[in-house]
Amino acid sequence: MSDTKNVSVAKPKIGGAIFRAPYGTKLPTDAVTALDPTFKQLGYISDDGISNDNSPDSDAIKAWGGDTVKTIQNEKNDTFTFTFIECLNLEVLKAVYGDDNVSGTLEDGVVIKANSKPQEACSWVFEMVLNSTIVKRIVIPNAAVSEVGTISYKDDEAIGYETTIQAMPDTEGQTHYDYMKKSA
Repeated sequence: MSDTKNVSVAKPKIGGAIFRAPYGTKLPTDAVTALDPTFKQLGYISDDGISNDNSPDSDAIKAWGGDTVKTIQNEKNDTFTFTFIECLNLEVLKAVYGDDNVSGTLEDGVVIKANSKPQEACSWVFEMVLNSTIVKRIVIPNAAVSEVGTISYKDDEAIGYETTIQAMPDTEGQTHYDYMKKSA
């Protein structure tokens, strides 16, 4: 039976919604257990929120006459896209440019190196609240930044880093886990 109580929107969890840690950091296995302190909070993202593209790419085999007789899955990408808007947050800059490419402090001076060095895989966690009472946590054990959109410097909008991460299978073949639990 249909129930409007099962319809929801996603709001960021108070205190931050996106966290990143080095690959291999102990991962949560539920929606509410405290994150390992190695996870760094990455600040505000734009009001576009987080998008997840988790769709298989398939080809159809057709019989003579046009009937589809078999579908073959070629690949199944699992990507997440969001736009960081805290351009002065060093953890955000490390996530976008790579940990080894950002050094210094705002007080002493920051150096960012833009290069073609591949990004290291990291573990990511997204936390949100559904219907004011349900905590949802998406855990991505193994993902790397695969794309950064055009960065615009304008006087009428926040500097943003549209970032796409590509989730890769963990040792169990999973690209991400969703956990939900009603809050107390």
